[in-house]
Amino acid sequence: MSTFQAPKGTYDLTPPDSAKFLAVREAISAPLRDSGYGYIETPGFENVELFARGVGESTDIVTKEMYTLTTKGGSQLALRPEGTASVLRAALQANLHKAGNLPVKLWYSGSYYRYERPQKGRYRHFSQVGAEAIGTEDPVLDAELIILADQAYRSLGLRRFRILLNSLGDKECRPVYREALQTFLRDLDLDEETRRRIEINPLRVLDDKRADVQKQLTDAPKFRDYLCDACKAYHAEVRALLTAAGVAFEDDEKLVRGLDYYTRTTFEFVHDGLGSQSAVGGGGRYDGLSEMIGGPELPSVGWALGVDRTVLALEAEGVELDLPATTSVYAVPLGEEARRVLFGVVTELRRAGIAADFAFGGRGLKGAMKSANRSGARYTLVAGERDLAEGVVQLKDMESGEQSAVPLAEAAAELAKRLG
Repeated sequence: MSTFQAPKGTYDLTPPDSAKFLAVREAISAPLRDSGYGYIETPGFENVELFARGVGESTDIVTKEMYTLTTKGGSQLALRPEGTASVLRAALQANLHKAGNLPVKLWYSGSYYRYERPQKGRYRHFSQVGAEAIGTEDPVLDAELIILADQAYRSLGLRRFRILLNSLGDKECRPVYREALQTFLRDLDLDEETRRRIEINPLRVLDDKRADVQKQLTDAPKFRDYLCDACKAYHAEVRALLTAAGVAFEDDEKLVRGLDYYTRTTFEFVHDGLGSQSAVGGGGRYDGLSEMIGGPELPSVGWALGVDRTVLALEAEGVELDLPATTSVYAVPLGEEARRVLFGVVTELRRAGIAADFAFGGRGLKGAMKSANRSGARYTLVAGERDLAEGVVQLKDMESGEQSAVPLAEAAAELAKRLG
């Protein structure tokens, strides 16, 4: 065993399990790619201030969970704890919003980092696929993103997930609700840290998971009673669009998410088979984030779905993904001349788009056939000196066990025909 191991709270993706993660990333991104979203990739670390301003200085992410470092030049950097602020920063830096085609629709995939107490479904290094639509205020856009996430999950075979939906108002009605909520919270029996949060961002108290806190929040003011007419109409339209599309959702008046930048539409995907870490993804509208990080007014909406938790949700439902075979043809040469010839056939198959592998290392027939079995290949090509002298290779169907001689010059074409 190696002296070194993966850091606490992280994991390695290794075959064959890594194939599940690739399939999940592909399934989540596929509807986005079909809907005008272009791929974006940002650095794994950013200026600390980007997250302090965007995510919120009072959030657990910024105050407790960010991995920060000081460069040799004295700059303060942080490993990215989430994707939205980074993507918006990159879009602004590249002036994508000035290209004249709003919204700017982007999707991304990558690793994120938070210093948390490791447990199943909660890691210090985790993987997400996300989508952002930047520069347009339109309830159709909010509905589109929720529908695309729902489509992605259903394409994977997930059924036991729920969509929670809420509205957090805008700059007109949110301050009124904030004041009413603060007045209510100040009379509760809360610890000092939570009391400080009341003054900075009282909405975050609603997201407190402790049972003793939630018990006291039963009679907290409801946001729906404070929404302005514009926000009520906007939220009603989002709800109507989802209903018309056949996407079921549940209203959750305490849903605020863990980030300060959300406005109006906020939503979360939860799965009841994951225990306490039930959220598999979520997002919402963030109309003021661009201005928070020094950009122009760009109303936007987006989400991020956890790849790790989606895999756990699939396992909880017993869903087996239909993963493509990593190897369709396995070549077994017997002798040096056969090694050269069959390697040429393997190269030809690969160029034709057929997954092919080779018995490396000059192993004997028995050991090479064991490797062929372990590879999962549908067909095995075997050739020795006598076969080459006759101008043929032995083609074995690994499912039926049938074996036949095929002209060497026609081997690649025959395999292509059989594999469809």
